[in-house]
Amino acid sequence: MTIRRSASLALAVTALLGPATAATAAGRPQAAPSPAAATAAPDRQVVAGLDRYAHRLRGAQPGGSSADLEAFGKATRGASIVGIGEVSHGSGDVFALKDRLLRHLVTREGFSAFAMEINWSAAARIDAYVRTGEGDLRQIMGDEFQDAYGLDDTEEYLRLFSWVREHNRTSAHQVRIVGVDFSDVDPEQYDRLFAWAGRNTPALVPELRERYAALRALRGGVAERLAAYGALPLAERKKMAEDADAAYRLLEGAAKRDARVLQDARVVSQMAASNAFDGDDPAQALAANRYRDRAMAENAVWWQRNTGDRILLSAHDGHITYETALPHVYPVTMGADLRELVGKEYLAVGTSAYGGAYRARTATGVGTFPFAAAPGSNEYVLDQVRHRDFYVDLREARRDPALTGWLDPARPTFMIPGRYPYQTAWPLALGRGYDIVMHLHEVGASVPLTRP
Repeated sequence: MTIRRSASLALAVTALLGPATAATAAGRPQAAPSPAAATAAPDRQVVAGLDRYAHRLRGAQPGGSSADLEAFGKATRGASIVGIGEVSHGSGDVFALKDRLLRHLVTREGFSAFAMEINWSAAARIDAYVRTGEGDLRQIMGDEFQDAYGLDDTEEYLRLFSWVREHNRTSAHQVRIVGVDFSDVDPEQYDRLFAWAGRNTPALVPELRERYAALRALRGGVAERLAAYGALPLAERKKMAEDADAAYRLLEGAAKRDARVLQDARVVSQMAASNAFDGDDPAQALAANRYRDRAMAENAVWWQRNTGDRILLSAHDGHITYETALPHVYPVTMGADLRELVGKEYLAVGTSAYGGAYRARTATGVGTFPFAAAPGSNEYVLDQVRHRDFYVDLREARRDPALTGWLDPARPTFMIPGRYPYQTAWPLALGRGYDIVMHLHEVGASVPLTRP
């Protein structure tokens, strides 16, 4: 992806997802704000308190008994959307843990959707596969997980989607795959809109085709379309946003309406609107990031309200959390928006890792990089708990006076971005950011998906 690409959208997916900014491409990691907490050795009373509330995890890999997840499943009851974060977009054990949690929540708690920080139209293709077996999963993932989303093109996600497909093949309790992001729209999404309008409101088809003409003219695969879109002058991108919004309003005002069709059109409008911000203006770039988190939250809520599915929503920790750790990039998080939109029906589950390795995009490709928690960080303290891997319901932990004062101050916390080099630790108060934290002592890098 070129730096010329709509800088606003690039920033909207940079810090946590992937594309380079001028600073990171030049190899200059951004400095973290000064943490509010001192880097002292962990207090014994704090560790003892965490010990009392920690539930041991037998490991991250799916399969086998899920008895250790019973307390987690119980904690999700009453929530219609459970956000499960990831400390990085490139740690395989975190992806494996999500797979394990999904299997438990589907089979024991009645969850029926796995929503992801991927494009709406990409998820539509994967969803068709897990429901019907249509297509080749490896090819679909290769087609859709490009550019910043290339870090999702992994063996771990192949295994997760394959499990959903097998579950759906043999069970009446179907599980859906949902995308809440919108950086790119597949040509098939426009075709669905035209086809529906042709059957139901044919008089609208000519104007719809005219309004979408410039967007449909973007050729190639995901990466090519993103590059071509970002290379357009701002004035053209603004005109495309106006047309996409007009198309959505046209369908919204039609005598016959369909909720899914309107959502398809709304996602196109979201994509175009996100590209109409002026990324050369810092205030506009920040506004683009704010727009993205809000829109992703609204897309998740739309799916839940229109289907009734209980959703496991997968995204970076920086989006899942209630409080931002990077206010200079993400002023308000998707998690905060979800709490506003659905109240306590949203549950925020952060992931934590003491150390290991992760994959991230560089200026020339993808690399694997080590990391380890420093004394005084949240991960360093969590790793003193007697269990190697575990989870803690922070709402329950607040009952312990020894933990009350530890949960609310901000301390350095891993928010590892999809881009390297980049600052990896940022100040976050665990008790204000999450309802539950799942801690892994060590995580390995994700495994890129191979193809013949």
